[in-house]
Amino acid sequence: MDIPVYSIAGQVLRHVTVDEAALGGAPSKDVVRQAILMYEANQRVGTVRVKTKETVAGSGRKPWPQKHTGRARHGTRVSPIWVGGAVAHGPRPRDYRQKMPKSARQRALCSAFLMKAADGQVMAVEGLALPEPKTKQMSAILRNLGVRRSFLVVVTDNNPELWRCTRNIQGAAMMTYRELNTYEMIRPDRVIFALEALQRFLQEAAPATMAAAAPDEAGAPEAAGEQVGVSDNG
Repeated sequence: MDIPVYSIAGQVLRHVTVDEAALGGAPSKDVVRQAILMYEANQRVGTVRVKTKETVAGSGRKPWPQKHTGRARHGTRVSPIWVGGAVAHGPRPRDYRQKMPKSARQRALCSAFLMKAADGQVMAVEGLALPEPKTKQMSAILRNLGVRRSFLVVVTDNNPELWRCTRNIQGAAMMTYRELNTYEMIRPDRVIFALEALQRFLQEAAPATMAAAAPDEAGAPEAAGEQVGVSDNG
């Protein structure tokens, strides 16, 4: 699988070949779905609360006698069927948090990357820097790259200046390659890697995925100093 490497002028300079086997082989949609559900569940605060008969303000006194009034019998004004009364079976504070093993999260992230790359929605940019720190400069680069909808810029380290020039563009997001997760990989229409960020992401993701897929195999998958899962085709 090849990832195109562009210049900021929108010219294809070369391709980075990704070893799919080093990233776990065929993408697993089930693991990706589980990771996305986990992410969305973990965003829930879970602090909603309603008042029950014990907490709603009101007297426990019987509003009128049981008999001889011609009215329906009631025992308290805080009953759930009264206006201003309690709420029956309402939501209570709870923890919605879910967990996944680290190896499963890594597998989901690699699967999401391969799915986006197979759809042609992943690209790399060499020398991702702006001639001057202005939003219009970043907009011009995006036009050159053919990006028209939502996008995620993946950089090596936090770049406040680049983010200031990007954040006012509709559908923009930015994070480092270490902060990537399955949800953020799948969500945007385009994923734009700085070239160095792509290389580091592949180097760190491939050994972890291979170790998770074959924990009993002895020996390192590659010789020292070689790049795992990535090579440049000029």
